[in-house]
Amino acid sequence: MATILLVVIYIAFIGLGVPDSLIGSAWPAVHTEMNTPVEAVSVITFLISGCTVLSSMFSARILNKLGTAKVTAFSTAMTAAALLGFSFAPSFWFMIPLAVVLGLGAGAIDSGLNNYVALHCKASHMNFLHCFYGVGVSLSPYLMSHALSGIGWRGGYRYAFYVQLVITILLTVSVPLWKKTSSAEEAEEKGISLTLLQMAKKAEVRQVWIIMLVTNAIEYACGVWGSTYLVEEKGFETEHGALALTIYYVGMSIGRFVSGLLADKISTWKRIGIGTAILAPAVAIMLLPLHGAVTVIGLFLVGLGNGSVYPNMIHLTPHNFGKEVSQSIMGSQIAFAYIGVMLAPPAVSLISGLFGIKVYPVLLAVLYVTMVIALKCFVNHLKKQGRYNANV
Repeated sequence: MATILLVVIYIAFIGLGVPDSLIGSAWPAVHTEMNTPVEAVSVITFLISGCTVLSSMFSARILNKLGTAKVTAFSTAMTAAALLGFSFAPSFWFMIPLAVVLGLGAGAIDSGLNNYVALHCKASHMNFLHCFYGVGVSLSPYLMSHALSGIGWRGGYRYAFYVQLVITILLTVSVPLWKKTSSAEEAEEKGISLTLLQMAKKAEVRQVWIIMLVTNAIEYACGVWGSTYLVEEKGFETEHGALALTIYYVGMSIGRFVSGLLADKISTWKRIGIGTAILAPAVAIMLLPLHGAVTVIGLFLVGLGNGSVYPNMIHLTPHNFGKEVSQSIMGSQIAFAYIGVMLAPPAVSLISGLFGIKVYPVLLAVLYVTMVIALKCFVNHLKKQGRYNANV
């Protein structure tokens, strides 16, 4: 039973990833058909991320009351409905409320499943869980590219809707399985819901917010701007820049997969330390005026090192803060992670507009140093509280 439930959770995380890369692959066709400026896509992505932040931040009370199983099924249904709505949208303005629905659904899924796995599963499962998110993120561009070669972008959204619909049905049918498999529902009922102000008063919570914000800012700064940097600064052809970005995502997936394989041999804190250490030469390579091919290696290493930080920090939440408040802390952590997602691309855009794309690696270096300092402060604070366990 436990194995079946874990498979269901993995599939649910595929569903979480499916919508995330869909708008980017569809937008060239969407803005042409709707006669909308290219830049308007930022409105959609900002709304999706912003509503994900809100949903994550305030998800604890709902999850503690209804349980992860029901909330995940309903939220996945929300994302499916939003995707279907996108496929019928007659104009850009109809996409705006759909983006709100999509973001609200995604936040509840993310915080609920992450907390469940952190409470009831091994660290290896947390890393593998985020690998399955990568499957979803990779699947939707493939579906969209297939649709664009024939029936158009609306068909791509319908393909994605069909995937989400199947996952919604699976999650709905599996709701009784959660109760049979573990005492998860009982554990969630005993959870304490903290307000944002209560959490913000704790220094260790503020520190972990910074870590989550920065690690995701690094991830999305590379994911959105890495290809552009290679094309404009290193002279890559457009298609080669896109291929290099694929290599970056491969590095991120490998980092999470290998971290999962090593979970039974190396403690979570050590794996975080290894990932952070890999980032140091990666950022150095990006900063140095090296050949473009070497810069691609740097991007790969950024993905490899940074990729394992997020899932391992998520896994440590119940250990660092206590099981009774882990859902509240989890929701806030994921909210700040998405704030990083929201802010990083426009920050790179603003700084590049002022000083040129050549300063892009400098921003990565600043983010990296910020993360290292926040991690050091966080660990020191946990040690003072007697909560730090190097062997977890």
